Parts: sequence; C-alpha cells; structure tokens
Amino acid sequence: MLSSMALISAAQQALPKYHNISNREAARLMLSDQVVVLDVRTPEEYASGHLPKARLINFYDKNFAEQLDKLDKNKTYIVYCKAGGRSSKASQMLIDKGFTRVYNLEQGFDKWDGAVEQ
Repeated sequence: MLSSMALISAAQQALPKYHNISNREAARLMLSDQVVVLDVRTPEEYASGHLPKARLINFYDKNFAEQLDKLDKNKTYIVYCKAGGRSSKASQMLIDKGFTRVYNLEQGFDKWDGAVEQ
C-alpha cells in the first residue's frame, strides 16, 4: 500500500505545472522573443489597457479551448487576467494540453506595475 502511494505521489510530482510569477519576473521574461503574453480577459477589459504585446484570447469565448490548441507549444507563455482567477484556470488548461512553459501572473492586471498599452 505504501509503495503504491509513493508511486502515485512521484507521478503527480512529475507532471508539468504552471508557475506563478511576480511582476518583476514577468517583465524580465517579456524581453524574450520566445515569450507570448496571453491576456484572457474580455475585449472590453483588454481595450482599457493591457500588457505590452499581449495577445487577447477571451476566457469566456465558447471556443476558448480550441483557440489554445492553435498556439505554438514551443513558446513560453505568460498568462494574465484581472486578478488571477481566469488566468490560473487558463494556465492549467495549457498544461493539460501539453504546454510546458506556462507562467501565471500573480494577482493579474490589477496589480501590474509595469508598462501598459492601450
């Protein structure tokens, strides 16, 4: 019994996970051309201001999951929303789809203290 529990625990630890990152870490990662900044807010939220070079994919779109399928799995993704709820779910969806370099911006756009585009 104990050995099967150890195997299950080891398997769970081996699964890729997304990582929560701070504003500072996100800003550093955003310097790379291999990083895609993914805004999962609504178009209205996006229009009111977004992170530089952010690509919008509305979490509430009926085809949200299919839009994620079209992304390049070789890229690194920084995912954010307003406060971190939708982006956490979207980050996990990316991991579940086989993406391996996924970062969730802690506390989302509300706490972002870097540059903003309109």
